[in-house]
Amino acid sequence: MHQLLPERSRCVSRLCYHIFALLLASLSTVGLFAQGFAPSEAVKQMTVAAGFEVELIASEPLVRQPVSIEFDDRGRLWVIQYLQYPNPAGLKRVKVDQHTRSQYDRVPEPPPHGPRGADRLTILEDTDHDGRFDQAHDFVDGLNLASGFALGNGGVYVLQAPYLLFYPDRNRDDKPDGNPDVLLKGFGMDDASAVANSLTWGPDGWLYGCQGSTVTARIRGVKFVQAIWRYHPRTKEFELFAEGGGNMWGLDFDRQGNLLASTNLGGFVLLNIVQEGYYWKQFSKHGPLRNPYTFGYFDHAPHQNFKGGHVTVGGTIYQGLLFPEALHGKYISGNLLGHEIQYHSLIPDGTTFRTEHGDTLVQANDSWFAPTDLTVGPSGAVYFTDWHDKRTAHPNPDADWDRSNGRIYRLKPQGSKLEPTLQIHDLSNERLIELLQQPNEWYVRAARRELITCKDPQVPDTLKRLLTEKRSDHQALQLLWTLASLDALDETTAVQMLQHKDPSVRSWTIRLLGDRRTVSPDMAQHLIQRARTDASPQVRSQLASTAARLPADPALAIAAHILNRNLDQADPYIPLLLWWAIEKQTLSAIDEIEQRFVTSAAWQQPFVSQVIQPRLMKRYAAAATSRTLEVCQRLLATAPESQQSELLQALDAGLALSGQGQLKPDQVPSELAEQLATQWQAHPEDLVLMQLNARLGNPAVLQQALEIVVNEDLPLAQRTTMLKFLQQFGNETVIAPLLPLLQPAQSAALRQQAMLVLSRYADDRISQALLKSYPDYDASSQTQARRVLFTRQPWALAFLRQVDEGKLPTGDLDLQELTTLNSLGNKTISELTAKHWGQINQSDSQHKITEIRRVRFLLKHPGNAQRGSQLFQKQCATCHQLHGTGNKLGPDLTTANRGDLNYLLESIIDPNRFVRKEYVASIVITRDGRVITGIIKSDEPEQIRIANNKNELTTIRRDDIEEIHDSPVSLMPEKILKQLSEQELQDLFAYLQGAPPKKL
Repeated sequence: MHQLLPERSRCVSRLCYHIFALLLASLSTVGLFAQGFAPSEAVKQMTVAAGFEVELIASEPLVRQPVSIEFDDRGRLWVIQYLQYPNPAGLKRVKVDQHTRSQYDRVPEPPPHGPRGADRLTILEDTDHDGRFDQAHDFVDGLNLASGFALGNGGVYVLQAPYLLFYPDRNRDDKPDGNPDVLLKGFGMDDASAVANSLTWGPDGWLYGCQGSTVTARIRGVKFVQAIWRYHPRTKEFELFAEGGGNMWGLDFDRQGNLLASTNLGGFVLLNIVQEGYYWKQFSKHGPLRNPYTFGYFDHAPHQNFKGGHVTVGGTIYQGLLFPEALHGKYISGNLLGHEIQYHSLIPDGTTFRTEHGDTLVQANDSWFAPTDLTVGPSGAVYFTDWHDKRTAHPNPDADWDRSNGRIYRLKPQGSKLEPTLQIHDLSNERLIELLQQPNEWYVRAARRELITCKDPQVPDTLKRLLTEKRSDHQALQLLWTLASLDALDETTAVQMLQHKDPSVRSWTIRLLGDRRTVSPDMAQHLIQRARTDASPQVRSQLASTAARLPADPALAIAAHILNRNLDQADPYIPLLLWWAIEKQTLSAIDEIEQRFVTSAAWQQPFVSQVIQPRLMKRYAAAATSRTLEVCQRLLATAPESQQSELLQALDAGLALSGQGQLKPDQVPSELAEQLATQWQAHPEDLVLMQLNARLGNPAVLQQALEIVVNEDLPLAQRTTMLKFLQQFGNETVIAPLLPLLQPAQSAALRQQAMLVLSRYADDRISQALLKSYPDYDASSQTQARRVLFTRQPWALAFLRQVDEGKLPTGDLDLQELTTLNSLGNKTISELTAKHWGQINQSDSQHKITEIRRVRFLLKHPGNAQRGSQLFQKQCATCHQLHGTGNKLGPDLTTANRGDLNYLLESIIDPNRFVRKEYVASIVITRDGRVITGIIKSDEPEQIRIANNKNELTTIRRDDIEEIHDSPVSLMPEKILKQLSEQELQDLFAYLQGAPPKKL
């Protein structure tokens, strides 16, 4: 979809602090091509790969705003026309935040009782057989943000947030038999660009779907933001298949049943999603994974030679027969911001994949071209949709979308003829079973759907018989999937399939057994035997996934046997999958885990010692009960000396994760407290041991740190390190000893770190000392002093009154400091701020329009990009990266829409108009009255870290926080361009909008 903005760099920066939200086209295409060609002209403008041709098969007014397409068993094309986008009909928006997420006055009733929208699920037919669809019939209209569908079971499944619906059509007259069945309720409606989508049949009989980034789903007690989810039509089960992954729109399964999901993250094209996996998220924006103890996650498939815009959508594995063999098994996808259709190679990488750009199959040469979905037709041609709009992103829910356009194209080898579609519903079961074993995947999937719909009780016996015969690996896999989809995989057949020579058959048998979440004792032994002996890492990977779904006894045995073989430490997936399987049992089966993994013998197993035991230490420390801390003590006691340092760090990290600060004496086993105290006494300057003893309440550690800080004979670095320790673990007793460090005669580094320690305490002696010494401080210490003083209303007011009385100079306050002062919510402070520095971020709209015109006029003359690079370093690089240079407090601008000058200027000059979530400044108010403003860079259970506009981090403990809310204004000042000369403006924009510098 056009709405799939990037996750790690989802929005373009508003120069230094604010983010461009209006991504309209990739830099490579902006300004190069005309826009909005008529349907008859669009194909002529396309650049098509050699040996291929593109045909227009449907366009407006027959179809508009197509978002999802699929062929039925009669060879007709079904399409969702997403005409209601981006707002649901009939609801009142009660709130829209800065990130375009909306809240509504109510949850709508499902169709037909809820509000009628403009969306349609339409059937396209080619009645004159000329290769182009000429007739459209709505299966159902009045839908209200319908984003996906799937055909099968005598009807149609439709995703319309917040519902998954089923429209029965048993008599196949292309009209619903009645009102839809509501299968699921709770998909998020916050943002139509990220609703649940890509409803797709899995080979196992489950319906799979994606969940986007900026909506929150709550389904059957499961709350999640982004995931691959699935629903089983027969059992009515719903579950998260895997969590994370970004704003995915498009999924497919390859010949081995691997699930591949499209991504909107720049530099990548897909994720390989495995069962029970946890995947990358924009954590600062979307929050942590549901399980805080994953201690790792999977990322996107590494990609080589990325080309085009950053949004990959509608990806499908080519499994037809019409294309040249070189394209079989390739990942074909739309590149939304590149306005093209690409293909990529899947290269095995352990138990997952890496990807490599193959080539561009279709370049539209039209910046209105916006591919939203792809599918392979019955004859093997590839069909792709074109949303067709000058917009490719939605900056706000009230954007003016042109809903009059939409196209569907067909890509096929030049001159090739398409075979008529077999009428699947007219075929006998015997013929359908034959189709399961042929190589054209479209017919295989269609035949399986028909067999599932018919539910002939004779079919399972035929499938079992065929499985015992010598079949190709692919045929055996298709037969197995169909058997399981009919709920007919018995233990006898499963045992046979566990012996199959093909690893895919063995691993899928294991997965299908694990879907039941329990196995018989005999089957458990078969799975354990696979863990002991199977030569395939693919099988071991699935065993690890399945272990996370089983009770403790077989799960831990399976994991232990794989670990003890020491074969898979370097695999991209298996180590974390094993940890996640064990982690699910850490509290409920603590005794068994201790027996298996907390012994001297276990430490001799490299896989266990490298992957499991440090994570066990961290997990049990995070639980912070007397029993789990006993296991922590035993881990330390049994570990070899070479592992002690890593274990102590894991223990410290886990105790921090507990969020309990200093533990109570009855929580801590005496052996653990004594052991850590003894180790610290032997290594009194070891910071980790100091922190551990502080967490366990050893008062001697605090006293030692304070003695080091005030000892002028010790090295400055050592004293500064102890100040950082006191910043985290100190108490009010440190105030008096540290006040002398605020004097101007002290080292600036020491003085400024002391300010950070003392800023935690609401003691007026601190503000008095700062104000007294302020005039004699160096510039950097004055800045630090102001940051401390401006965290509390009384201190800030005292500073401003001295300025007002002429005792202190106004100084060079930056705009973040002025914004912080205004955010304190004190009328007198705001008045004094306005008196001495003027109004902040208060330009009216006319002034902004005038400034945009002024700068646009000046930019008619070219600038010098090399000089602009130096300006970027000075003005922007503190927060943003461009062409590999700069920091990432804000997003990486390299893949942003720097080519559109109008939106660039609007975003810089009017920064408060729109701010994406991950770059909204937060105002943190602590229990002792401090106010800290900045961007939250890490949001953890026990603490947050917040960065100011100098990219300086402040750590704040959770139990110190009274309130967190969004800042009403952007951190970026409105008038940043006014400080630049005409030449500087031209130079800066020459660099911002230019191509990357050439490598020497």
